Parts: sequence; C-alpha cells; structure tokens
Amino acid sequence: MKKLRANAAGIDIGSKKIFVAVGSGPVASFETFTESFHQAKDYLLSKGVETVAMEATGVYWVILYEILSGAGLEVWLVNGFQTKQVPGRKTDVKDCQWIQQLHSYGLLNRCFVPDEKVKQIRVYQRMREDHIRSASMHINHMQKALTEMNIRLKEVLSQIHGASGLAMIKAILEGEREAKNLLALCHTSIRAKKADLVLKALNGHYTEAGLFALKQACQGYTFYQQQIAQCDQKLQEAMEQINDYHNDANAQKKIQTSKARKPIRHNKPRIDHLGGHLLQIFTGRDATDLPGITDYTWLQLYAETGKDLQKWKTEKHFTSWLGLAPGQHESGKMKKRVTKKHRPKAGQIFRQIAQSLIESKKIALGAFGRRLKAKRGPGIAIKATARKLAELYWRLMVKGLDYTEKGIKAYEEKVKLNKEKWLRKTAKNLGYQIVDQ
Repeated sequence: MKKLRANAAGIDIGSKKIFVAVGSGPVASFETFTESFHQAKDYLLSKGVETVAMEATGVYWVILYEILSGAGLEVWLVNGFQTKQVPGRKTDVKDCQWIQQLHSYGLLNRCFVPDEKVKQIRVYQRMREDHIRSASMHINHMQKALTEMNIRLKEVLSQIHGASGLAMIKAILEGEREAKNLLALCHTSIRAKKADLVLKALNGHYTEAGLFALKQACQGYTFYQQQIAQCDQKLQEAMEQINDYHNDANAQKKIQTSKARKPIRHNKPRIDHLGGHLLQIFTGRDATDLPGITDYTWLQLYAETGKDLQKWKTEKHFTSWLGLAPGQHESGKMKKRVTKKHRPKAGQIFRQIAQSLIESKKIALGAFGRRLKAKRGPGIAIKATARKLAELYWRLMVKGLDYTEKGIKAYEEKVKLNKEKWLRKTAKNLGYQIVDQ
C-alpha cells in the first residue's frame, strides 16, 4: 500500500491525557487543560504536520478540534469503529500510533462536523429534548401520586399536564378538597361533557405522603417547563443571528403568501415565525412538503445535519450515514447480522417520523410501511420507510426536486400494476398465456 499523507498525525483523546503520534517518532503526551492543548498544537506545527486524525470520544474532542482547526491544520474526526485495535495488547500509545498509520494510508472516513452556528442550535435543541424527557418522567410521577390516592384524573382527562389538569393539581396542593370547586377550574368543554366523570375521579383518599409526592412531581414538571422556555428563547436568538427574518420584507411576504404551515401537535417550540426562518435558511425549499415533517422536526433535522447536504455525495451516502441503509455482511454463503451500537440522532428523527407515517391512513408512504410490516415485521418496515423519507429529504434540499403526495389509491394502483407485470412475465416464461376477463 502507498502512503497518501506523508505529514499525518494521530491523536488518542482521554479524560486526563491525550497521546500524539507523528510518523515513526516517539509518542508525545499532553494533559487535557486548554494550555496543554495549545502546547500540543505547537508541537504538531513544529513537526511539520499538515493533517491530524482523532477519534470522536464523547465531547473531549470539541475544544481540541477547534484549536487545531484554527491553527490551519486539516483535522479529521473519525468514528471509533474504524480505528479498532488489531488483536493484541491495547494501550493509548498504540491507539494513537494505529490511528496515525490508518490516516496516513487513507483508510479512515471523516465524520460530519457542523459549523459553529449549527453547532450552537444543536446544543440548545438537544438540551430541549433532554428537558422534555425529564418533564415526561415527572408527569408519570404525578399520575402515580394521584393513583395512589385513588384520584383517577388520568382515566378522565386526555392529559393531566394540560391547563385543566394542572389547575386542579395546583389547587389540591394549596388545600382545596371540594370536588365542585376543582371542577370549576376546568375548561368549559370538560365541564359540559365530563362533569360527572371528573367529580367521580376527584373523590379520592388524600394522604400526607401522596400529597408530598404530588407536590415534588408538580414542582419538577414546572421547573423543566421553565428550562424548555429558556431553550426556546436561546433558539429564537440563534435563528435571528443566522438570518435577519424580521427585517427582511421579502421573506416575510413569502411566508405570508405561502401555504398554511402544518400544525405542531406536541412540544411546540415558542419561536416566532419558525417556518419563515427555516425557509430563508434553505432558500425557499420547504421540507414540510414531505409527509410527516413539521417545522419542529425540520428544526431538529437542521440541528443535526446542517444546511449543506451536498457534503454527502448521493442520497445513498446520506442514508448510510444515518444508519438507514440495509447492511451487507456476507462471506461465501454465510450472512452475518451486525448491529451498530451508535445511531446518529438524525436517523432516529427519521425513524420517529416513519413510525407515525405507518399509522396514517391517507399517505402513500404509510401504505408502503404497512405492506412491508406485514411481510417483514415492524423494525424493517420503520427502517425502510425512514430511508425512503430521508432520500426524499436529500433530493429536495440538494436537487430541489418537488414532492407531490398522490395518496394511498395511487400507491395501491402502482403496486397492482407491478404485480400484473410480474404475473405476465412469469406466465410467459412458463409458456402460459393470460387471458383478461
């Protein structure tokens, strides 16, 4: 094999030390303080290094990556699966030497690293998702505390963390026990349709321990709602820094004259003109034209993949990076099933959208997913549907290809024509003739 990069270095990053290998020379080690990172940068420059490869280890790589990139070095962030140690003893010194050797021969693939603006939005968006998961945990705690006191609100209300449910819970914590007074705090539609059920549900057995658990859970839920609101504010500021939508009359006119935006049913972010910001970032290409994608899921995808999808040469490269491409692990007649330990968050977003599409009754992709689900099971159906959706997203953002939803009837007609074509071909090969009735 021929070396492709003569002045290459490899770095193994740990929590306390980093190890740097340059050529066949001795391995140098540095601490993980900022001052030590600058010393490592100066060391690499003094050795004439032009390109550096390092593993994507947790978040340890972030600052070192920025320092080395700022110094003009070509930094490759690589997947740890590609740098697995050869059989034998494993040490940090051998790891950095192995990374340097693989990189010099061009055997490593580069990871996707977003620019600073997208990275900032990614941090806020991921924190927001973490807060949503924590808040949902406290909703379960509230339901448990109410059930332990036999207050059956969750069986009556669609969600106890709605406006009516929280109003009653806060009144209970303030000392109100009269069911009629609690019912008066509900929305008029609930009082008109479910008054008797709510009164029965509120007839519980209050205990000191149950009220304490309910108070703790309610306070926890309220706290995380405040955290989510702060993340929304930071997302609003970040989006305004990327594009000046409020001062762009053309962008405002375009969003006002465009079609109505899809409703965001759950965890809607409080960001003014989110759709307008995203349309301006992507120069008018609207991802919400695709089935299942709202402005919020579009924001999530933007935070994970950025604006420029041309970094992936084809849609196949894109779906492979997402972890949605079918695996190919064959040796002779043996087929080995290999499962990836890590899946990119963008791939998970497409999977979540695909799962909702399979449950839909009017979208062609949903019919495709249900048909495959009956044959191969839910796991493969969700992955295949997500892959099709990801391909459509790449084509829209890179090539500007429009998507038109033709509905389930058009999809079923296409399936029927394909079956008929296969049937005629098979009959011809077997020497039969099909006669139409």
